[in-house]
Amino acid sequence: MPLLRDADLLGRWAAGTVAALERHRAEIDRINVFPVPDSDTGTNLLLTMRSAADALRRGRREGVPADDPASCAVALARGALVGARGNSGVLLSQVLRGFAEALADGEGPLVAGALDRADRLAAAAVARPREGTLLTVLSAAAKAAAGCSSDDDGEVASTAADAAYTALRETTGQLAELARAGVVDAGGLGLLVVLDALVEALTGVAPAARPQLPDRARGTAPAPRGRDALTTERESGSTDHEYEVMYLLEGSDDARVAELRGGLLAVGDSVAIVGDGTPGGTGLWNVHVHCTDIGAAIEAGIGAGRPRRITVMRFAEQGAPAGADPTGRFTRGRAVLFVTTGPGAAELARETGADVLEVSARHAVPAEEVAAALAGTRARHVAVLACDGELTAVAERAAATARESGQEVVVVPMTSVPQGLAALAVHDPDRRAGDDVVAMAEAAAGTRTGGLVVAESEALTFVGPCAPGEVLGLSEGEVVLIAPDLTVGALWLAHRMLTPGGELVTALLGAEADEELGTRLAEDLRRTHPEVDVAVFRGGQTDFPLVLGVE
Repeated sequence: MPLLRDADLLGRWAAGTVAALERHRAEIDRINVFPVPDSDTGTNLLLTMRSAADALRRGRREGVPADDPASCAVALARGALVGARGNSGVLLSQVLRGFAEALADGEGPLVAGALDRADRLAAAAVARPREGTLLTVLSAAAKAAAGCSSDDDGEVASTAADAAYTALRETTGQLAELARAGVVDAGGLGLLVVLDALVEALTGVAPAARPQLPDRARGTAPAPRGRDALTTERESGSTDHEYEVMYLLEGSDDARVAELRGGLLAVGDSVAIVGDGTPGGTGLWNVHVHCTDIGAAIEAGIGAGRPRRITVMRFAEQGAPAGADPTGRFTRGRAVLFVTTGPGAAELARETGADVLEVSARHAVPAEEVAAALAGTRARHVAVLACDGELTAVAERAAATARESGQEVVVVPMTSVPQGLAALAVHDPDRRAGDDVVAMAEAAAGTRTGGLVVAESEALTFVGPCAPGEVLGLSEGEVVLIAPDLTVGALWLAHRMLTPGGELVTALLGAEADEELGTRLAEDLRRTHPEVDVAVFRGGQTDFPLVLGVE
């Protein structure tokens, strides 16, 4: 059945690609010598595809119609864009965007049109492309698909995958780095895995085993690590840069992004910038660069818009950091995974250095989604801050799965975002892992939580009857007051929660709450409780207009 008319098939392709990349991740990582031999291309492709598949699942749960594959493809492509890791992940996001645009267009052969768009998008993303990379393999696949005489999507995809394999074998002789190592291009191999998964999703039959790739491409020649890894030629020919910088960019446009591309080329190389296709470039962009001056790369982004989710990796530290295992599965010793439904809270957690899983509906989050995020941290020991009773139960199930595969996972008990933020505030990566978990648990336990909700119907509460539109104040899960509006309710609830004492009040405004609600609360508390520090943030949660934490 054509992918164009079957959104479920799109989901099967995403799931099949994740599974295939999981099987081939180690092999792809081992042959990763270009543009930087940091042995992470397979991992980056897998994490990017997991992000895409997770976004597709969330979209389906939030009501994306099953009979609207174009919308499903948009969710898949955006998930890849937001979660793209490394240069290879950025380019994979453009492959998925090619399918999204072809489905939205709805004209002509789907697979051929999608690969043609993907080829053009990926080529435009890389400032200085080189022959013998993922781009070369993708171009060969797109040309083969365009020349296929069949109108069957499965046959077209199979033709494209075969051409990709042929082009992949030739990459060894197209780049000096690949020839010296005796390997094919790692990104190109990853793309072949993606295309083979597409063939299997469309035809129901796994592609036949292909002739063996060059022997050393099967993992007998591990990529150099550490400082030696910096001697290879980068995409622009530079050997001077030590860092990979990535961030998402909002509030920009095509003209400013073009200036950003030039600015990044002035400070680094391996520049790749991709967008979500919003007209005029006013949507979301993913920015990637290799550089030495981290500040200059970030400042260039600030000049072009609003950078967020900034990540920096030092190549010399990617080979064997503390806590890494010899298999390469764990690349760092410890991590903290913060799970939340509020985008504002998620950004606060990221600013502290935590890994973040932002979920859309706390009562419908599968344990597999949390398990994927645990694996994505690539840390041997992970402390999970789930920030909600329901999410904590899901995290416990995911942790059990992760422990079976050798990862050490501890779920810190808590029931609210303020407790999670309090735990993050005392997190110390230099402290023993066990002691750190105890400190975070104590901080969470020492934080009292309250919130406001607007009554939707008449009800009888512990403090009396309420009418629709009245505001209920909850503390530790129980209704403790009824107020006429949010402003009054916020003041009453804060004063009540401070009765036993407290040093810090944290207020998280909901997605629809006015800024004035937080401003008036802070002003009142600074006047009536001058001994208490007050911090107001935009939490972005949809279930409570206001959440309070008292420490």
